[in-house]
Amino acid sequence: MSVQSLLSYALTVPELKAGQKFYATFGLAPGERDGVLAFRCDGRDQDQVFLVEGKKKRLNHLRFGSDDQGIATIRGRMRKRGITEIDAPHNAFGGGLWLEDPDGHAINVRPESAQPWRSAPAFAINSPGHYERNGRRGAPKRHEARPHRLGHVLLHTPRLDQMVAFYTETLGMKVTDRVPGIISFLHLPGGGDHHVVALLADARSGFHHASFEVASPDEIGLGAHQVLSAGYKNGWGFGRHVLGSNFFHYLRDPWNSLAEYFCDIDQIPADGSWQAEDHPPEDSLYLWGPQPGDFALNFEEA
Repeated sequence: MSVQSLLSYALTVPELKAGQKFYATFGLAPGERDGVLAFRCDGRDQDQVFLVEGKKKRLNHLRFGSDDQGIATIRGRMRKRGITEIDAPHNAFGGGLWLEDPDGHAINVRPESAQPWRSAPAFAINSPGHYERNGRRGAPKRHEARPHRLGHVLLHTPRLDQMVAFYTETLGMKVTDRVPGIISFLHLPGGGDHHVVALLADARSGFHHASFEVASPDEIGLGAHQVLSAGYKNGWGFGRHVLGSNFFHYLRDPWNSLAEYFCDIDQIPADGSWQAEDHPPEDSLYLWGPQPGDFALNFEEA
């Protein structure tokens, strides 16, 4: 099965304090590990975001979890494809297997499992003929949004086909859906979220966004409110995607990449029955929501 979970991502950024302020405002709990900043989601004893200081913002690495057999399988595929192991990009990130994808992003696969998401309150909503919330007020009390887990990342790539081949043939992921020549969505071989990695065709490589799950559309709205009220720029939202079906709102970080709140994403069964399909370009963005504006642009410096 190879990779079994998306554990975390790390960014190199030019100003750590700016990144610490943004992610704390977004609702993640900051900490420090061996000279780098680390952030955790609510109720999770596991780092899911790292920030390393550098000259300009870029993806430092992606970290996946597997078991010993999965890592051995990946090593075997690497040998067949002539892919060599590399060193960890920072001494804080040692351990596991390190390799590069076709765009030169460092990838770490380590013997670690993603922690399960804690239980969340049911989202009760009155709909025509189905008045579930009978005799109760519906608006939640105002509170800070606290994401519970990292869901997925999206990368710009000038090598869409080669990147899809690497993540599927070397790491063992599977294609969920695609808009040919534009974007591909990849899920874990054991099922789960509609995608944990998405790849968007572009003239240059780059980190586009990371997405974090919250409990309901209300929490998406509350989170967007707290980030925008702190003076950060809006990205895109509130809306709902076609591919993945999730509700979304994206906010821009200090370097013009994006952090997304999401909920209600399609789930892939573990039995391999999901069939990847090609979709028209109009399905690549949204079912409804505001105009996307500059959402798909790559702001990463060359």
